Amino acid sequence: MTTPVCTSANATQFTDYVRTKGQTLLRTARSLTPNPADAEDLLQTALTKTYLAWDRIDDHRAVDGYVRRTLVNTRTSQWRKRKVDEFTTDELPEPQAPGQPDPVEQQAQRDALLRAIARLPPRQRAMVVLRYYEDMSEVQTAEALGVSVGTVKSAVSRALGKLRDDPELELCVA
Repeated sequence: MTTPVCTSANATQFTDYVRTKGQTLLRTARSLTPNPADAEDLLQTALTKTYLAWDRIDDHRAVDGYVRRTLVNTRTSQWRKRKVDEFTTDELPEPQAPGQPDPVEQQAQRDALLRAIARLPPRQRAMVVLRYYEDMSEVQTAEALGVSVGTVKSAVSRALGKLRDDPELELCVA
């Protein structure tokens, strides 16, 4: 006989949490990885880990920080193990309609920014994502990552300096 991982009452709480916070957490996952399918996988993995630990989490008001930390840690582990799986294609995008912004250029700028963020050290990258993609305050970011507010301020400042000096991003602005 197997023991349940999560009691039925707590499973209901977990389901309610995912329904309430799912889109916000997916946004966080998407900011940690450029591929939307990878972001969904990342979130699924983090939610699975959260579900398994749900009964051990004493303060369910702190679940957001737990899940975000799980997202960052899981992404860091994936990044360390990941092999390159990008492929070139001979297909060209559809032509642009007149008067609309060039979607290829917009995507190129977004890709350049994501590559620049990916080149940041994992800790700085996590702080930039939480501060600017998740729109968390310095205090919230510090609590989520278990560091001091001063650490967040200095690390984000250094990260933004690196992004400002990134030659690939300079080409996008020009």
